[in-house]
Amino acid sequence: MREFASSRATRRGTVTQRFTVDGDTGLEAHLGAVCDRVREGFARIIPPRELHGVLLGGGYGRGEGGVLRSQDGDMPYNDLEFYVFVHGSTLLAERRHGAALRELGHALEAFAGIEVEFKITSRRTLRRSGTTMFFHDLVTGHRVVAGGGDLLAGCSHHAKAASVPLHEATRLLMNRCSGLLFAAERLALRKFTAGDADFTGRNIAKAQLALGDAVLVANGLYHSSARVRGERLCALAAPERLPDFDSIVRLHREGVAFKLQPVRSAENRAALIARHGEVSALAKEVFLWLESLRLRVQFDSARAYAASRCDKCPEMEKWRSFLVNFRWLRSAVLWNPPLRHPRQRLLHSIALLLWEPAAFDEPKILRALASELLRPVTEIAGAVAAYAPLWNRFQ
Repeated sequence: MREFASSRATRRGTVTQRFTVDGDTGLEAHLGAVCDRVREGFARIIPPRELHGVLLGGGYGRGEGGVLRSQDGDMPYNDLEFYVFVHGSTLLAERRHGAALRELGHALEAFAGIEVEFKITSRRTLRRSGTTMFFHDLVTGHRVVAGGGDLLAGCSHHAKAASVPLHEATRLLMNRCSGLLFAAERLALRKFTAGDADFTGRNIAKAQLALGDAVLVANGLYHSSARVRGERLCALAAPERLPDFDSIVRLHREGVAFKLQPVRSAENRAALIARHGEVSALAKEVFLWLESLRLRVQFDSARAYAASRCDKCPEMEKWRSFLVNFRWLRSAVLWNPPLRHPRQRLLHSIALLLWEPAAFDEPKILRALASELLRPVTEIAGAVAAYAPLWNRFQ
């Protein structure tokens, strides 16, 4: 804490582009000082002929970074995500500089007070890639840390909200529902700590935001700014066949507030269980509504969704799915659908683990879950333990 407070005082001058909506001048100056150190670090690691530029993405790059209030002043909360644009091969750049960049990130974390990440990419990669939620956010909301203003030339197709595909909303919900699953595991612990409460509260808030965001993607109204998304959701008419839209809007509003001004949850277990139950139940409704819309198959329950044989990842090319299966799952491709992307395993598994706990009393469902997770499962803790590494790999 003392190091953080002193580092903020070293920054001089006026901050012209904000990192946060309403963080104090000390926090803004501190984050600017972190960017200065990033520039200095890159000058030592990557030769100028290889480096095209560096962007700060995420909430702080968009000017909506989280502000954690404290007695010592405002503090950062979210990770700092820097995107390193290189000339030439990103794979080669990763081999040459990846280790040094990771060391730089670790070295900066003590100064920054939060996690610092570097991701290597290139303008060529961005130009050729299809639109994703991540690319949309980066192109439409970022801060240039190093390099010229031409870093994103030719990437304007990512800026169109209507181009963000439905499967991106599915992926978002899968990841945020995974957070709810891991939070449920914490809530079931015999000893529930303050750290568990903070983890649970944070993942509930992320899921709240994702529910409304998924609805916006489905209506071509997504935006990189959380505040703009909140306004658009409030102005949207209730989508057909989506129940309790008013609750989705309310929870999304709370999620936006948490994103901008996060707090470390001090709620007791009972209060968090109630909040978790409400958000999880609504997440199921949004998930099934979205998947019915996306796949053009009506899913009336999570169990029916997991049992359906329709391809849950039709956007993935078959040959790519086969290669991913063969590379990471090897022998599994011999007795499981080799042309289905492994993310389908996660979609089926999260539907059963989060919304069908009674499945653990039914041998048939257990066998299906074991097939998805590639190991025998007999109880929820073991199933979540098997799910976690697959999620880390294929999310």
